[in-house]
Amino acid sequence: MSGSLTLIGTPIGNLSDFSPRAVEALKACDAIAAEDTRVTLKLLNHFGIKKPLVSYYEHNKQQRAEPLCARMEAGEHLVLVSDAGMPAISDPGEDLVKECHRRGISVRVVPGPTAMATALAVSGQPTGRFTFEGFLSVTTRTRREHLDSLRNEPRTMVFYEAPHKLLRTLEDLRDAFGADRGITVVRELTKIHEEILPTTLGEACEHFQQTPPKGEFVLVVAGAPETAPETVSLEDAVEMARSYVAEGMRAADAAKRAALETGCRKGEIYKGLI
Repeated sequence: MSGSLTLIGTPIGNLSDFSPRAVEALKACDAIAAEDTRVTLKLLNHFGIKKPLVSYYEHNKQQRAEPLCARMEAGEHLVLVSDAGMPAISDPGEDLVKECHRRGISVRVVPGPTAMATALAVSGQPTGRFTFEGFLSVTTRTRREHLDSLRNEPRTMVFYEAPHKLLRTLEDLRDAFGADRGITVVRELTKIHEEILPTTLGEACEHFQQTPPKGEFVLVVAGAPETAPETVSLEDAVEMARSYVAEGMRAADAAKRAALETGCRKGEIYKGLI
């Protein structure tokens, strides 16, 4: 009988956030695939759990996928965890989940904390629609292309960043979106030094130029403001319809097309046309 893979969300800082169901799932599994076995071992020790650990991270995921899947196909029940938060979210576990689905291996989940949703909730930015952008590339060209693609993004944007790259990222965001764009900088979520800083990109750059960044950061950036549709006068709409007539279109059809493209009334355009 085939085994299974269970994704377990782990605390993003405070071990008290680990759910009883997650503890039971770890106790019941055959082995745990972990992003960093040293980090996961601390979690296991805290809850008095002893289970075999297998490292599974970005640089060995290709080699680890086959033997892990083979173990599950042989009947073992494995757990996948990341260092903090939900595995497979901006995490190499995404590939293992995809491979399990391809092979018909059952995938289950025990939900837990995630920095993305937690930061969004406390940010004060619009939460109805958002886009998760993860970590920006360290490659200048790829980084610039990524930000260029987001210049007119109307949804709230969520980024992750490490402290040693924070200032560069804030400056790149400021240059791409403007100094007045809103941002909430969220630091060390659920930990002793948790900080939530609603500000602008320009002010955030100034703040962290003077205050060296420490801890892990989530950046919640306001989307691009919606621009009002350009107003077209009736005279311009009539001229547009005239150009369509000159191309051979019937007056009624030209007025209808100009109305659709300008928002002016078809009857008024037709009246001006004839």
